[in-house]
Amino acid sequence: MDNGDKPVSGRDQRVAGKVALITGAAKGVSGHLMGFGGASARLMAQHGASVVLGDIDEENGELTASQIRESGGQATFVRLDVTVEADWIRAVRTAVSEYGGLDVLVNSAGSTAPGAVIDTTVEMWQSQMDMHGKGAFLGIKHSVPEMQKRGGGSIINLSSTDGMIGGGFSAAYSAAKGANWMLAKTAAVQYAAENIRVNSLHPGELDTPLARSAMDDILAEDPDFHDPRIDWIPLGRLGTADDVSYLILYLASDESSYVTGSEFVIDGGMIARGAPTG
Repeated sequence: MDNGDKPVSGRDQRVAGKVALITGAAKGVSGHLMGFGGASARLMAQHGASVVLGDIDEENGELTASQIRESGGQATFVRLDVTVEADWIRAVRTAVSEYGGLDVLVNSAGSTAPGAVIDTTVEMWQSQMDMHGKGAFLGIKHSVPEMQKRGGGSIINLSSTDGMIGGGFSAAYSAAKGANWMLAKTAAVQYAAENIRVNSLHPGELDTPLARSAMDDILAEDPDFHDPRIDWIPLGRLGTADDVSYLILYLASDESSYVTGSEFVIDGGMIARGAPTG
């Protein structure tokens, strides 16, 4: 999403006054292909939230945050490796010290490790479990206490359709995204009484920097490879970070106050059709 626009009018701001910590948010630079985290940070800032952008990509993270500020939003970048607990503690403290608390957590950081089970090394397996399982766990663990102080909050895990139905692309990625999904459900049950809602998003085939990097690897090995993904999708196109960021905005807002423990598939109808993934 290229959200260089000024914030929307006050009465139309859907997350006004909220503080959001968003991981994997560096890919939000205007004029470039954006990831879920970067597009969501821009959109939530446009709708009145103060956003803390977490990522290991410091250059693009700082640039994205500065562009949000130039557009009239409030944004701070913090270096955050989601697999490192000390980084999470620092990121949450930054949200509290800069903006007074924490209302929304978006676990959007991601990576992938293509390979069938027999081709997956222990290191590949562990990297995916660390990124999508441990990373989301640490985020929830350190964000919930601050949300309890605010009387509630919203946590959004970015899982995947591959974590629901099995994907041929990566054994480790699919398994880790499945863990991410079940973690969201468990946390939703455990913290519902404190008005902390936890939901998961399950994107299908989308055009994002991470997806493109995976396709680049395939094309490097087979320049004649035909990308079949569009043929699987009833809506006839790849999704975008825009599509996902608007769903994140809904879940972050009070419009979704009765929604927790749910999974939201955003795949252009792919699963409904019964097409393969991966």
